[in-house]
Amino acid sequence: MKELLYMTSINHLFFSAQWLEREVFDLFGIFFYNIKDLRRILTDYGFKGYPLRKSFPVVGYLQVRYDEIQKKIIIEPLTLTQDFRQMEFVSLWKDF
Repeated sequence: MKELLYMTSINHLFFSAQWLEREVFDLFGIFFYNIKDLRRILTDYGFKGYPLRKSFPVVGYLQVRYDEIQKKIIIEPLTLTQDFRQMEFVSLWKDF
């Protein structure tokens, strides 16, 4: 996320390119010169990083949820579990 890519905008040729350039900036972090309205449109304004880059971390962030029992918003570290995957490397063709 340290490196920024720079491109020249084609908004002066195609007016509808502004929306696509904003999406590319929001998701990949590619900065466009000569664009009047370069802001985030798909992610939150306080979002840090670019989600479609390979350098974007997928763990280590906070999860925000509302607890019905406590009647308040709870902020907790995000944990990703893969317990549902039961890998068994037994061949079904072994007996034949």
